[in-house]
Amino acid sequence: RRVVPAGGVYQSRVRLVQSQGSRGVKFTGPPQALSFPAAPLFTNCNYFPAEFSIVKDEYIFTLLDGGSDRLLLGLRLTRDKLPLCRVSEVGQLWFSTEEKGLFLCDGSMWITMLQERERLDYVEEHQDLFTTSETFDIEVFSIPSVGLFMATANRDLGSTVYRWTNGRFERYQDFSTHDAQAWKFFTVGREVEEVSLVYRWSNRTLRFVAYQKLNTPTARSSLWPITGKVREMNHNIESVIYKWNPNTRKFEVNQTIATSGAYDWEFFTIGPYHFLVVANTFNGKSTVINSTIYIWLGETTGAIDWEMFQIGNRFFLAVANSQRLDNTGSIQYNINSTIYELNMTSQTFIKFQDITTSSALDWEFFTVGDDKFLVVANSYDGNSYSLNSVIYRWQGYERFVPVHTLSTNGCRDWEFFTSSDGSYLISSSARQALSKILKLRTYRQH
Repeated sequence: RRVVPAGGVYQSRVRLVQSQGSRGVKFTGPPQALSFPAAPLFTNCNYFPAEFSIVKDEYIFTLLDGGSDRLLLGLRLTRDKLPLCRVSEVGQLWFSTEEKGLFLCDGSMWITMLQERERLDYVEEHQDLFTTSETFDIEVFSIPSVGLFMATANRDLGSTVYRWTNGRFERYQDFSTHDAQAWKFFTVGREVEEVSLVYRWSNRTLRFVAYQKLNTPTARSSLWPITGKVREMNHNIESVIYKWNPNTRKFEVNQTIATSGAYDWEFFTIGPYHFLVVANTFNGKSTVINSTIYIWLGETTGAIDWEMFQIGNRFFLAVANSQRLDNTGSIQYNINSTIYELNMTSQTFIKFQDITTSSALDWEFFTVGDDKFLVVANSYDGNSYSLNSVIYRWQGYERFVPVHTLSTNGCRDWEFFTSSDGSYLISSSARQALSKILKLRTYRQH
């Protein structure tokens, strides 16, 4: 029942008990001096039994009470995220190759026993991706057993899907589009699709094929050029929510909602509740208009993008405000974008932090190790499109503080993704046919 350091012996007579996927080992019998060859895993214990070291790719070893079969100690291996820590898991030690650490379950939460913490050090250029034209939106997604992909919504000459190959994005499939504004990847059952022509992934051809055309003639077309010249069109129109009909296997109109120059929708859930928030951008005269969560939020100024994220048990919404255009025609580009926090008591979002931005068009939330970050796409300050986009790090009481500046040109969108060889950010430009992939260089901290 005890293991002594290198050079010692293990005092016990051993009887192995194996059941239901190598549940564990049980020690019984009178003491007797035995010695075992060490498993290579235990570098500081030369006499730990090698036969206890790996069982069926999951258990390293478990120790059961001889009288009741109660688990005294268990060490298990996982290559995925840690499972839920429950009372039944009390005493379980898990070594997580993904989290790169050793964790102990106390019945309600995992306690870090030994872990290397990954910290963001700096950002470096990884790949210049030349697109067919300016890119208004990027969508990064993964298809199980196939790989990591990225779709670009380009202004001219079609849009493209790229596949992550050997640490770089390579062109994979072209689409015939004109003035494409956004891609959105989603699943219906086991099928994967894209909008607003809806494309479905074909496992036979390993390509996206046209599946359904949605009647969205003015989708996002009400956005005016960033120079401030307003298009002559009706901005106050109804946006449409479509519902998947499993019988007809089509998307059908489910609900219409009055919007004003709606530029983005964000769907999210908090506990059992489901939310939709719209970014109302322009009503034909002014950008100082109300955006709605379906909870009421209040006034935004040229809202372009919403980003919902969670830190611990706190829930936030960040809005990218693009420009302030009042009824006199005066335009301001250097304005505040705002982060709101959900107040559980009042069940409303309360202003949490204002951050000065320059015609912000996108927020992207991401994590590296234990650190939380927001990166903003600054696009225009009234004089120039060559601006720095900024990475902000969550610092608790200090809120979000700027930590890195990234040179961009008319930045339209940021996306964060991870692969087997690290973490990356990719930005698109609405001013040039060039997207940039940046690698996040990290270091290990004990």
